[in-house]
Amino acid sequence: MNYTRINVEKKGHVLLMGLNRPEKLNAFDLVMYEELAYAYGELDGNPEMRCGVLYAEGKDFTSGLELDKWAAVFASGEWKIPEGSIHPLGLDEDSRCRKPVVMAIRGRCYTIGFELLLAQDIRVASKDARIALLEVKRGIYPVGGGTVRLFEEIGWGNAMRYLLTGDEITGEEAYRMGLVQELAEPGKELDRAVELAVQISKRAPLGVMAALKSSRISRVHGVKEAIARLMPDLLPIMESDDAREGVMSFIERREADFKGK
Repeated sequence: MNYTRINVEKKGHVLLMGLNRPEKLNAFDLVMYEELAYAYGELDGNPEMRCGVLYAEGKDFTSGLELDKWAAVFASGEWKIPEGSIHPLGLDEDSRCRKPVVMAIRGRCYTIGFELLLAQDIRVASKDARIALLEVKRGIYPVGGGTVRLFEEIGWGNAMRYLLTGDEITGEEAYRMGLVQELAEPGKELDRAVELAVQISKRAPLGVMAALKSSRISRVHGVKEAIARLMPDLLPIMESDDAREGVMSFIERREADFKGK
C-alpha cells in the first residue's frame, strides 16, 4: 500500500499510524480515511504486529471532516470501505481490529477525531487538547459512533451536554470524566502512547486479543453472553505455546517471552 495521507511505521511489535496532513490541520478527506482503514487491516492481519498507536503529525490531531468531500457518502446512506481494510471507527462490530490501539491526541480533535477517540481502547491526551463533536453546528449529527459510545464513557447528561451543543471539552476535563486515561504535556502524548503500546506488545498476544474480545462481547452483546464465552474461549489458549511459557516464566521467576503461538 502506497500511503499518501498517513504515515505507517513498524516499531518492534507496534504499528504506528499517523495522520499526515498538518498543513490542512489533518482534515479528513476520503483518501485519508481509506488509507487509515488499510492500516488497520494491516495491524489486524500481520501476526508480528501486536498493538497499534494512532496519532497525528503537527500540533492538531484533526480539524475534522472536509464536509464537501463527504457529502456524497452521507447522501448515499452507505459508508463503504475497500476490501481488506477495517473501519478505524469500529462501525462493523463483527469485523473490528482484533488488536488494541492506543490513541494520542493533541490540540484540536474535532468530529471524526472525537469519534475515533471513542473507538480506540486506551487514550492519551495533551493538556492543550480541544475535543468536540461539532456536527450539530454544521446541520448534521455524528454518524461515526459518537451518539452510541459517548454516553457509555461519560454518562448520559455529560454526553448530551456536549453532543447537543457542539462545545469543546478540554484535555483536563476529558481526563476528569474518564474520556482519556492519561494526560501529558503537549508534545509528549505520543511518547506516552508508544510506551503503553510497547508494554502491551510484551504481553501474551493471544491473551491480549482474547481479553479485548471478551470485553467487546460484554459491551455489545451483554454480560450474560460474555460470561458464557469465558471458559470456551480460554480452552484453545491453554493449548498454546504462550500459555506454557507463561507458566514456566512464573515458575522460573523471569519475564515471559511470548511468540503469539
